[in-house]
Amino acid sequence: MRTTYSRTFFTASVVLLLALMAVGFFLHTMLEDYLDDTAFDRLENDATVISDLAAAYNVDGSMSNMDFLINLDIASQVSGSDSVICDEQGIIVLCSEDPLTCAHQGLQVAPSYLKLVLEQGLVQSTGVISGLYPDARYVCATPIRSGEGTELGIVIVSQPLAATETVLHKMTEIFSFLTLLVTGLSVLLIGWFVKLQIAPLDQMAKKARSFGHGDLEARVELKPSWPSEIEELGLAFNNMASSLQKSEYQRQEFVANVSHELKTPMTTIGGYIDGVLDGTIPPQKSRQYLQIVSDETKRLSRLVRSMLDISQLQTESGIPDEKKSRFDLEETAGQVLITFERKILQKGVEVEVEMPEHPVYTFANQDYVTQVVYNLLDNAVKFCPPGGTIGLTIREGGNKAVVSISNDGDTIPPEELPLVFDRFHKIDKSRSQNRDGWGLGLYIVKTIVCSHGENISVTSRDGKTEFSFTMPIVG
Repeated sequence: MRTTYSRTFFTASVVLLLALMAVGFFLHTMLEDYLDDTAFDRLENDATVISDLAAAYNVDGSMSNMDFLINLDIASQVSGSDSVICDEQGIIVLCSEDPLTCAHQGLQVAPSYLKLVLEQGLVQSTGVISGLYPDARYVCATPIRSGEGTELGIVIVSQPLAATETVLHKMTEIFSFLTLLVTGLSVLLIGWFVKLQIAPLDQMAKKARSFGHGDLEARVELKPSWPSEIEELGLAFNNMASSLQKSEYQRQEFVANVSHELKTPMTTIGGYIDGVLDGTIPPQKSRQYLQIVSDETKRLSRLVRSMLDISQLQTESGIPDEKKSRFDLEETAGQVLITFERKILQKGVEVEVEMPEHPVYTFANQDYVTQVVYNLLDNAVKFCPPGGTIGLTIREGGNKAVVSISNDGDTIPPEELPLVFDRFHKIDKSRSQNRDGWGLGLYIVKTIVCSHGENISVTSRDGKTEFSFTMPIVG
């Protein structure tokens, strides 16, 4: 029973059967108690009536009065019970079966039983009355007392248990039949219902197997009739499949892009070195082409370093606090800006800096934040036209510091804005321009900012492009 269907079906069937058995047991017990109480109530009433009659007719010290005998016979026939009357010694003097010649007359009840009845006033019991009746009975006994309180004897009224047992047996037969009928129908309904509930799980298992065998388009077809929990599970599976599919496509694209980016410089390096070695490139030009080889090698080194940085950041679920420190965000950004002084002067670019007059402290990884500012400023200087303006702004807002870096120049097309942070994405599709870039700078920037739990955004309109990211402010 390893399948969900068999376990659910077996469990539901056992619970149903146990529930029906419990109901049957309690119903049988309650009915038996009710029948017992009813029988004892009737016998007690009969015993009280006969006791009063016997006391009333015992005016001359004898219970052989014919009117009493007639009344005793009528009372026994009406109630359906058997009665015997004993004197004060416990000897049976009258019997309802045959008030005059009954074989029970002259028998004597046990002295202990006679004493118990006289002391308690009313005794109820069940069982066989030895010497009187061979079958089990309900028995009710009560004393006979005269008007002065003298004890004249006792009355024993009894009724066979057979009638009650017959009712209980018939009830058991009916309940057993209904139990079998209900169990059979319930088993069929439970089987159908469990199979209906298991069907979505079977479909998910098939789709999961298909997905595992390479069918990345495999999805669960959600149905309105499914329970909400199963529907949520199916939706979660589809979301997971979509995420994995996207990750797989990104991986394939990443491998393809890396292969493409490595192929060109490696081909260039190999071609130029072969040209120098076989004499195709004149000796006087060897230095020029070796410089190109050196530049391409450095570019490959930067690519590998960038990929290692990305790999390290992605393996960490957020940057731990032990790798963070408290530092002045203004000072860090200013130092990065100074490193671009030569490039800025060469292009004749103006710089606009706007920062608070007091230090803005943050708690983050200073090396990573420095790299973010460096990459953004590098792009700003690179894409800013000669004579243009780049901006570096730090603003405070609540418990966040917003760092913005902007540059004049051609705006990014709206359809490109959502893609600027993707790996290897370049607005220049031909890659003929900006040979120094790999399309990884902004991807690294976003990865670093997000690993701090912060946000980064970009706007580009009216000839101005601006990147803004947040960092926490600490005292």
